[in-house]
Formats: sequence, C-alpha cells, structure tokens
Amino acid sequence: MKKISVLGATGSIGFQALEVISSQPESFSLESISAGRNIQRLQEIIALHRPKMVSVMLEADRKNLSQKYPDIDFLSGAEGLAAVAEDNSDMLLTAIMGSVGLEPTLKAIDEGKDIALANKETLVAAGEIVMTKAREKGVSIIPVDSEHSAVFQCLRGERPAEVKRIILTASGGSFRDLSRKELTEVTLDDALDHPNWAMGQKITIDSATMMNKGLEVIEAKWLFDTAPDQIDTILHRESTIHSMVEFVDNSFMAQMGAADMKHCIQFAFSYPDRLPASHPMDLNALSQLNFEPMDLARFRMLQYAYDALDAGGTMPAVLNAANEYAVGQFLNGAISFTDIEKIVELRMNDHTPVKHPDLESILYYDRLYKSDMR
Repeated sequence: MKKISVLGATGSIGFQALEVISSQPESFSLESISAGRNIQRLQEIIALHRPKMVSVMLEADRKNLSQKYPDIDFLSGAEGLAAVAEDNSDMLLTAIMGSVGLEPTLKAIDEGKDIALANKETLVAAGEIVMTKAREKGVSIIPVDSEHSAVFQCLRGERPAEVKRIILTASGGSFRDLSRKELTEVTLDDALDHPNWAMGQKITIDSATMMNKGLEVIEAKWLFDTAPDQIDTILHRESTIHSMVEFVDNSFMAQMGAADMKHCIQFAFSYPDRLPASHPMDLNALSQLNFEPMDLARFRMLQYAYDALDAGGTMPAVLNAANEYAVGQFLNGAISFTDIEKIVELRMNDHTPVKHPDLESILYYDRLYKSDMR
C-alpha cells in the first residue's frame, strides 16, 4: 500500500488524483492534502477520504474546519503546505499551481519522499536546485504532465547517450487557427475553451498562449538532463500522441493514449509497476494523426521560453513569475489576451540573469516579477 499526499487536492489534477486513489484502494491510500479557497469541494473530499491532515490557505477557514472536524489536523498557509510535504506519506503529488509549490517540494525531497510532479513551475524556477537535491537524496521525480509522462515512458530502459531529441507535442490550444490580428479580439471565455483537455483556468490560458508548452520545454531540460537544442515541439491537433523520442538511429518511440490525465497520474503513483485502468483508447476510431511545425513567430510565448532557457540562471524564474502576474491580470479583466505576452517580454528585458542562483535569489525574483513593480 502506497500512502499518497496531495498538494492542490481541490484543483483539476488533484481531484482526478483522488479518483485514482479511490479506484485502486488496494494499492493507494490518501494521507494528507492541501486546498485553496474551494472549501465546498474540500468538504466533499473530507467526507469521502477522511485524510489525517488538511492544509488550507486561510487561517479563518482552518479555525472553522477544525471545529467541524475535530478528528482531523488542520493547518494553514505556508506552514500547512510544509506539514503536508513532511508528513508520513510515501509520495507527494505536487498539483498546486504556481511557484508556491517549490518550497514544499524541496521539503518533501529532504524527507526522502518520491515526487509525482504536476507543478511545472518548480523545475522552471529552480530545476538545478531541485534535481541536484533529488539525486543527493535518492528521490525519484515522476512527471505527471501528459507530455513528460510520455517521454518518461519512452525513455524507460533506454540509454541516454542514444537519445537524439525529445519532441513535445502541442494541441495548439484554443486559438491555434487564429492570426496574430485575430488574437487581439479574443475574450476570456474564448481563452478558457480548450479544444481537447479539461483543465484549470491558469493552465488553460497558458495553453492558449503556448506558454504551457514553453514551461514544458524548460521542465524537460531538467527532468531528462537534456540540452536545450535536443528539445523540439510540434503541433499535433488530436492530442493522441502525447510526446515522442527520436534516437540516434532515426527511429522514433511515441506514447499515445486517450486524453485522460488519470492515466498519467496512476502511472506516477504505481511506478515502476503498471496497474489496470479504465477509459481505453479506441484505435478503431482513429482516422488520422496530423503534425505541423511549430511557428515560433506566431507562438511568441514559446519563443520566450527558449530564450529564457538559453539565458539560464534566474531568467526562467522571471519568465514564470511574469507570466503568473500577466495571466492573473487577464483573468481579472485588467488586460487583453495579447497583453500577456507584452508584459512577459518587458519583464524579461528588464532582468539581468543571475547564474547558478541559490533558493533565496530565486524566491526574491519570483516575488519581484509577480508584483505590480510600481
């Protein structure tokens, strides 16, 4: 029985992870969770799973829930996230959004826990620090994102020296067929309508701008110890092939499956084993697989990610922080869709990267470039 703790249990990935745990009661159990402001969904989770410990964002929610559920240990804020990370579980799923997931992930690694990683920002902001610490502690970092899970599975048992390149597939998001001019007229509702996947608001916007793919490129560099020029992206509308690896003999290995994140979550939880799962892919329903080259002039946020990776140091953390700020402004109706990339570009141009930064420096620039900077 593997004991699982979940950061971000009320979000899309976290909630699906709880469904995976429920579907495999002989293999997994839930130890503790964190949640944000969705207290109604949190109480549904508590009723079904009865975790031993729960962390919430607000202290007022902690007090109210402690009175209602006296048998559960409730905490709040950064202290609560740290407590969940350091609990008695075997694996921590980091499904919390944003750079707030970085410090609890490092605390879990210090405890020797394996990490099921669904938080891109952790490796984008501090990939060198996180992967170095994981190697020192003998901790496995198992990716949950469908693209990285696909690459992870394709590389299983293969020799790293024989890898020619990693190819991350992208659906193209909500606006893959719109021109640059048409992008200026899109609305928030348009941006939240993803053609293939059901996801949270922030990641759906990132998919529409293609920043999601850019963050994945940076993450892949650290996950697979790969040079930036060995990581390519390709437009694949069907989202059937989740990603591919090309080897030095020009052969390809691709991982494909239904557009269902529960498959990736279950694989991370059960690794190195595989368990039976529902929702199989119907090969008979596949009529074609389409691939198109990625236009970096059209998808500028993806280009900015490659630029940040080339600059190195603190620049990826600044890219991520600037994007978090800009997406938040768009979700609040303060800026237009195309203003997101303008803000990111301006803030990257404002920054001179610090090479090989320590954690304190990364967190400083993360706070700075997520702020209004006025």
